[in-house]
Amino acid sequence: MKSKWEIFSPYFKQVKVPAKTILLEEGKISKTMYFIEKGCLRTWVNNDGKEITTQFFFEGDSVSSIESFRTNQPSLYNIESIEPCILQNLSQKDFQTVIENSSELKKDFEEHLFRRLFQTQQLAFSYLKNNPQKRYEELLEQFPHIVQRVPQHYIASYLGITSVSLSRIRNRR
Repeated sequence: MKSKWEIFSPYFKQVKVPAKTILLEEGKISKTMYFIEKGCLRTWVNNDGKEITTQFFFEGDSVSSIESFRTNQPSLYNIESIEPCILQNLSQKDFQTVIENSSELKKDFEEHLFRRLFQTQQLAFSYLKNNPQKRYEELLEQFPHIVQRVPQHYIASYLGITSVSLSRIRNRR
């Protein structure tokens, strides 16, 4: 757990979840923020029955449908465990209490949101200007741990290609 989140420790509730556990369903309101102690989570959307992975999260990361968590609007995506996980949960109410009483933490949280927005923008622009081969190469360069830990079908979904196409790209390397 990152030290800047220590202020939340009295409010944390530890949970252990098996792999493939849906923590938040698309369309539901997010009432919980998760801090990953051990394991890996992903966010994904349902596009006519096809799962499209949008982000991966690992140890030390915090995860929620932040838009939903902060506005009480329905989540635009699902949050699911990829591996068995040990998570620290923080309720929306407790998060609000702490953030309102700590200007330093509020600033850290804004920085966290900026980094997440930047990553999302990088991926969106990569989709617009790069072919799948280039997107995979960028993933390997920027986030090698994803390729090492995440099943290939989730990586393919994240890159916007099929598992077969990803296999071909990997075999060309």
